[in-house]
Amino acid sequence: MRAYHLPAKGAEPLLTDLPRPTPGPGEIRVRIAACGLNFADLLMIKGAYQDTPEPPFTLGMEVAGTVDALGPGTDGPAPGTRIAVFGGQGGLADYGCFPAARAVPLPDAMSFADAAAFQVAYGTSHVALDHKARLQPGETLLVLGAAGGVGLTAVEIGKQMGARVIACARGADKLAVAQEAGADHLIDAATQDIRDVCRALGGVDVVYDPVGGDQFTAALRACNPEARILTIGFASGDVPQIPANHLLVKNITVMGLYWGGYLKFRPEVVTQSMATLFDWYAAGRLRPHVSHLLPLEQAAEALDLLRLRKSTGKVVVTLT
Repeated sequence: MRAYHLPAKGAEPLLTDLPRPTPGPGEIRVRIAACGLNFADLLMIKGAYQDTPEPPFTLGMEVAGTVDALGPGTDGPAPGTRIAVFGGQGGLADYGCFPAARAVPLPDAMSFADAAAFQVAYGTSHVALDHKARLQPGETLLVLGAAGGVGLTAVEIGKQMGARVIACARGADKLAVAQEAGADHLIDAATQDIRDVCRALGGVDVVYDPVGGDQFTAALRACNPEARILTIGFASGDVPQIPANHLLVKNITVMGLYWGGYLKFRPEVVTQSMATLFDWYAAGRLRPHVSHLLPLEQAAEALDLLRLRKSTGKVVVTLT
C-alpha cells in the first residue's frame, strides 16, 4: 500500500510502499478515503510535537474511511461501516489500523472529506469553549487565527453557543472566510491594533488563542475582569510569557487545552463532545470549510499549504 512515511529522526517524509497492516486486539483496519492535515503534522516531522511517535511512522492524525477488517476480539464497528477516527498517526496511507473505541460512525449525508476535516478542529474548539471556558450566551469571544483549521471552527461554535464573536486574521480574504462562518466583528492582524479594537467593542470575556506571541499579549490587555484565555497552540512560533500580576489584578484565568490528551485521561469528554458535534452537523448547523483537497501524491504540497499559511479552514488529502 502507499504511505507518506517518516523513515527516521531528522529525515524528510516520503511516499513509499508498505505492507498492508493487520489489526491487533481491539483494533479495526480502515480503508482510508481521506485524511485531514493539522499543524501538529508539521511539528511531528521536526520531532517537536508532544505526542510524536518514535520513527519510523506514517503521518496523518485523523482519517475517514470504511472499516475493512476487525482484529481479534473486536466487536465492531462492522466491516463496511463508514467511520471517522483520530489515530494520532497512520492516516496518510491506503490502510490503517486504529483503536475501535475511537471510531465514530458517520451520518449518512457526511462526505469523507468533511469527516476527515471534522474531529480535531471541531473537537478542539467545542471542548475548549464548552467544557473548559464555559462560554455563555451574550459573552464576547475573541478568536485569534480565525481563518485557520481550529480558529474557523471556534468562530462557528462560538456563534452556535450564542456569543458575540470577534475574528482576528491577516488579510481581507481570510477575514471574509471568518465572516462567512458567522463572525460579528473583524480585526486585520496585519494593520489593526487588537487591543484597541477589542476595547472599543467593550472588551473580551473569552479568548481563543492558537497563535501565541504578540497576539496573546494584545488579547490579554483587551480582557474584561474574570475573562478566560484558552491557550490552544503557538502557530507564531513564540510561546508567550504570562505576567501573573495582570491575571491577579483583573481576576483572569488562563487555561491550556490539548484535545488529544483527553483521550487518555477523560475520554468521555471527547465522546460527549463528538456526539453533540455530529448532531449539529446532521442538523445543518456546522459546515466544515475545506480550502484544499489534494491526492496522496501531493501530500508534501498539502503540508506546505499549512507551513506557508496559504490555506483557510482545513487541508484534506484524498486516497481514493
